[in-house]
Amino acid sequence: MRIDKFLKNSRLIKRRTVAKDACDQGRVFINDKVAKASTDVKVGDIITIAFGNKDVKVEVLDVQETVRKDEAKELFKYL
Repeated sequence: MRIDKFLKNSRLIKRRTVAKDACDQGRVFINDKVAKASTDVKVGDIITIAFGNKDVKVEVLDVQETVRKDEAKELFKYL
């Protein structure tokens, strides 16, 4: 699954266009490498997102095309 779609499905970022813009600006890293919006995400990847003055670091636990809002937090684990 694409990183921008995963960020939207997991509710880490609310909109896919905002997730794409964050990737294009170099604020999203997968396993310490800058990620383009089209980069694939796999289970076990470490995603780091730079939000202003703080970083959010999560590990991917599951990848699903569709997910309900209350189940979205099961897709990742904060580190």
